[in-house]
Amino acid sequence: MRIKLVYAIFLFLNINVVFAQEHLTTYLTLPQELTKNANAVVRLHERDIDVKAVDDLEITERRIVTVLNENGLNKIRAVIWYDDNIKVKDAEVKIYDKFGKQIKRIKEKDFKDVSAVEGGTLYSDSRVKYIDYTPVSYPFTAVFTNTTQTPNTAHLPIFSPVEYYLGVEKYTYTLRYPSSLTLYKKELNLEEFGVVTSDAPGRLNYTIENVNAIKSESLSPSEAAIKPRAYVTLNKFSYEGIHAEINDWNDFGVWVYQNLIDGRSKVDAATKVKIESLVADASSDKEKAKLIYEFMQNKTRYISVQVGIGGYQPIPAAEVDRVSYGDCKGLSNYMMALLKVAGVESYYTVVQAGDEIVDLYSDFASLGQGNHVILNIPNGGDDIWLECTSQKMPFGFIGDFTDDRNVLVVTPEGGKIKHTKKYATEENFQETTGSYTLNNNGAIAVDVTITTKGIQYSNRFYIKDKSDTDKDKYYKNYWRNINNISIDEIVHENDKENIVFTEKVKFKADAYAVQTGDRILFAPNALNKYSSIPDRYRKRKFPLKISRGFYDEDTYEIKLPSDYKIEAIPSAITLEGEFGSYAFSITQKDDETLIYQRSIKINDGEYPKDAYKNYRKFIKKIVKFDNAKIVLVKK
Repeated sequence: MRIKLVYAIFLFLNINVVFAQEHLTTYLTLPQELTKNANAVVRLHERDIDVKAVDDLEITERRIVTVLNENGLNKIRAVIWYDDNIKVKDAEVKIYDKFGKQIKRIKEKDFKDVSAVEGGTLYSDSRVKYIDYTPVSYPFTAVFTNTTQTPNTAHLPIFSPVEYYLGVEKYTYTLRYPSSLTLYKKELNLEEFGVVTSDAPGRLNYTIENVNAIKSESLSPSEAAIKPRAYVTLNKFSYEGIHAEINDWNDFGVWVYQNLIDGRSKVDAATKVKIESLVADASSDKEKAKLIYEFMQNKTRYISVQVGIGGYQPIPAAEVDRVSYGDCKGLSNYMMALLKVAGVESYYTVVQAGDEIVDLYSDFASLGQGNHVILNIPNGGDDIWLECTSQKMPFGFIGDFTDDRNVLVVTPEGGKIKHTKKYATEENFQETTGSYTLNNNGAIAVDVTITTKGIQYSNRFYIKDKSDTDKDKYYKNYWRNINNISIDEIVHENDKENIVFTEKVKFKADAYAVQTGDRILFAPNALNKYSSIPDRYRKRKFPLKISRGFYDEDTYEIKLPSDYKIEAIPSAITLEGEFGSYAFSITQKDDETLIYQRSIKINDGEYPKDAYKNYRKFIKKIVKFDNAKIVLVKK
């Protein structure tokens, strides 16, 4: 009797599980409110992370996604990263049509299996399995299941259920771990999205349900700042066979130094002699560092080398010295070794690099943060930051790849959170000067000089190394407000000492001005026109974030055709506000010469979402005034 009862209960539960999955694999049961703004909807995502021991991690995942259109294909996320230490125990994708009928089954052996790193990477065993599926029609539903096992417990998956243009019906995240270990968490925006949390010794669970798809908005904070996320790590973990106990960034720095760097920052006697000779006449540590940095840039080139403790350990400095190449870790470590020879203090530094500014969380230490390595020279409290992967970057300049963010500086005594250089609005400077002649057919001949500093330097100095063809294309696109450009001359000067980039360009263009009867109409601002108006949102959801401000000054001399006179000319304008300032004026030097002067400053900062409408109005005014026309009439 008891056996029959157990069997009945098992059968009942099994039927309910099957029914639940069938319910989720048909489009007909999808709550329609979740499809608004969505390219796909997660019907159910169950991620189960089981830390069985300090060196035993198993991750099981089931993800059911209804794909609504072509743009939602990548939301299936049927991707598995693995290497020699990550074993794929099973993987499968089942495809269902609109009505929930299974139409395809993709087994693990049918997944594409390729190297997970780019062609310029050496010695990596990292690979990725993924499906390459072309649907017959939309909508359809994909059910992806997989299990992986690894002895590495340093990287625990993050809870990150919400993406742009993705609805979420239900998403659960469960972490189990030995209760003898301490769990550290960094939770962001959970309450705002209604995430339900259950936290007890040895078990953590997050659940989120019925989240409508959100649209991306221009000039928003980083995704990490606005979406629900939780980062987790344990105080004890194993990585590539190395055990660690880390409670904060200081502990983390000690671990990195002792296990990844110590003993690898040495060069041979011949190189020591070269460096000592190179800096023999230098009068300061900064001058020594500059000489050594330029030596390193001229000697080495960047290439990704994914070897040594999971790709986190730099190859020895002596090896970089021998082969003259390395990745960010190897080149930074090599530079540190050379500076050591000269008696200059410097430190290996971990950073989350990219155009988007992302901090390392100062109150949450984990191996998963940071994707790049640079070098820090304390310089008596006036920090110098060195990007060691570029042969072109000026000494002490880091540009928009690693600026203005929290980083981890690794010292023998432990890790320290520091903040990299922030380039102030006025430092991100561009000056455009020159002249152009307008003839009576509306054509112009231009002689212009553009000078940039700060982040604007970072955005432009690379132009110097383009081919002549690519330079021609670049400037035609830069002045795309002018048709039929013919470039006559391009001269570049990269002053790395003062970190100033200068461009001198001469070009001609037919029909810049519009002729109508006896009149010619043209915009005096031909050479630095603001034309991009931010998108309009009826109900904006996120704050306005301007990560980097800038400041432009323009002065042009405009030669008018001698057989025309001025009929109408725009009045001078000055705008001042919280987002910045704008001004332009036109003065008459003589009967045939005008002087156009313009300045624009956009302030960085984060503003409430309600401020976005006023910011958009401010930019619209700038665009309008930049397009203001002068009217000439025949004499």
